[in-house]
Amino acid sequence: MPEIKGFTAQMMMSYRVSTLDRGAVHENRSQSEGAFVRSRLRGIGEVEGNLRGPQGESRAAETPKKTAICSNCGQRCRGRYDQRRCRVRDLRVADWVVYLEFERWRVRCSGCGGVHVERLDWLAQNPRYTERFALHVGRLCTSMSNKAVAELERLHDSTVKDLSKLYMQEQVRRAGRLRPRAIGIDEIAVRKGHDYRVVVSDLDQGRPIWMGGNGRTQADVEQFFAQLGSKASDGIELVVIDMWRPFRNAVRDKAPNAAIVFDKFHIMRHLSKALDQVRRDEYKRLQGKDRSWIKGQRYTLLSAQENLTLEGRQALKKLLAANRRLNTAYLLKESFGQLWSYRTERGARAFFERWKQSLRWQRLEPYRKFAEMIERHWDGIAAYCRPENKVSLGMVEGLNNKIRVIQRSAYGYRDEDYLRLKVIASFLPPLPENARLHPH
Repeated sequence: MPEIKGFTAQMMMSYRVSTLDRGAVHENRSQSEGAFVRSRLRGIGEVEGNLRGPQGESRAAETPKKTAICSNCGQRCRGRYDQRRCRVRDLRVADWVVYLEFERWRVRCSGCGGVHVERLDWLAQNPRYTERFALHVGRLCTSMSNKAVAELERLHDSTVKDLSKLYMQEQVRRAGRLRPRAIGIDEIAVRKGHDYRVVVSDLDQGRPIWMGGNGRTQADVEQFFAQLGSKASDGIELVVIDMWRPFRNAVRDKAPNAAIVFDKFHIMRHLSKALDQVRRDEYKRLQGKDRSWIKGQRYTLLSAQENLTLEGRQALKKLLAANRRLNTAYLLKESFGQLWSYRTERGARAFFERWKQSLRWQRLEPYRKFAEMIERHWDGIAAYCRPENKVSLGMVEGLNNKIRVIQRSAYGYRDEDYLRLKVIASFLPPLPENARLHPH
């Protein structure tokens, strides 16, 4: 009879394979998983005497084991303190739910001086499942919701969550220690009511590496640098953030060697708000037919032209032709994005001065306030002109959008530690087929 993959000599002394018999399920569906047929390896009779190997030869039954490995210190112990029969869940076989039964020792270890259960390499950290089954469930959770995996494998939701944790913890462990060169810092709302968490991303690897804090204060960001360590913090060369003052203060205190670059998309968001305020002011100023061109066109005015439909582009063309001030504000907003294309600070400054001159006599008060804000934060904008600071500024916002998708797919995790682990591990490569979820 062929050998079953995953069996070891420790299991051969006493075991039992329990399966959900297809016929039994059809005859008594009310018992569900409890209606299983216990059979030994031969399928019907008891396994006694000889076992048949892969080539068909007969061999004597395995002799009982005499030693076991302590799960606490890893020392091999001779003799046992006691033993008990255990049953664990294994991978399915042709739609049958398979359980393995075996005897497990407790040993009195002379190394650590205590009584501990023996270590079995094929057993998961959760002692009710084999390691390959835990690996299978964890892999399913990377592409399915926990609820769907629980229904597929007939498991409780909390069990799926525990096995998924083992899988993701091994992913994070294999990722290695954090030594980032360029990072992005942003906040994300975990629930309604301005409840934020800080997300730190490695811009070179394109993945989040830390999520924590209880808000978006300076102390929350400093928790990341404390976990990273002073030596690794000194090695950070570039930090991409928005213009939030607590973030800047934390970076200057904990990563003094890092250049600060302000995120382009946060700055353009401020400019979009200024354009929207111009639209509101024009709507209040005008009356009658002139107002009708503006009404209901907020999305059309604030969206990029490539995102508009043909009807939207026609409406935008009519709106800009009907209102000269909105036309000027729109063109100024579209042209400001060129600021990040310059390779020298001198060229960027010359462009910004020309852009400010275009505001004269235009009576665009929101734009004047925006220009003053850029003046106050010019160092963080000009730093992007240096060749060594050319990183993807949209990556931080893109990662945050993916994190929001993870939140929506879960309909809100109650365990925040699990959410942090899910966010970080979702951007890591899957584990190989022969991975160990609890390496010793």
